[in-house]
Amino acid sequence: MHISAKADYAARALLELAREPSRPLTCEAIASAQQIPFRFLKSVVGELRRAGLVRSQRGCEGGYWLGRPAHEITLLEVARAVDGELITLRGAALTGLDYPGPATGLPGVWRRIEADAAAVLGGVTVAALLPADEVTPAGKGAA
Repeated sequence: MHISAKADYAARALLELAREPSRPLTCEAIASAQQIPFRFLKSVVGELRRAGLVRSQRGCEGGYWLGRPAHEITLLEVARAVDGELITLRGAALTGLDYPGPATGLPGVWRRIEADAAAVLGGVTVAALLPADEVTPAGKGAA
């Protein structure tokens, strides 16, 4: 299984935003704090915005905030927002995958792996990953 840089950067960006939900952060600040290439992060944040996981405001008082409370955003949503399918086989979705003969059972294994990974990622929220000592009072459950 491969976890893309996009999914990793997206999760890290959301964690930065969740740490201080009362104020907006710029992409520059997030990139610097998480040591993420700025240009790549800018595109990832755009995908998160289109998925409703972040919201933005232009201007000198602008930046990015979480689109929903941190306890409502799962890692599964994050991964799907930036990568689409959770697991692919040679770039194609696992739905409809069918092999002949002795390999008949293999697509079922791949789909089980995908379902198990989705269950793990779907059970972990951004809020659950925040270290308790780094959350501002406004960030506790109200992100």
